Amino acid sequence: MRRADSVKAELIRDGVPANAIDIHGYGEAHPLVPTGPDTREPQNRRVEIILH
Repeated sequence: MRRADSVKAELIRDGVPANAIDIHGYGEAHPLVPTGPDTREPQNRRVEIILH
């Protein structure tokens, strides 16, 4: 979740209230691109931002 934590920190620096940001790590549970074991796919290392 380091990537998500970094994005959260940047959003806070840009003025977004910390209590308005939720981060969730889904890791290997929700890959964007299916891969085999021990295969790293750059598209799966991502942060999705959802605005409500």
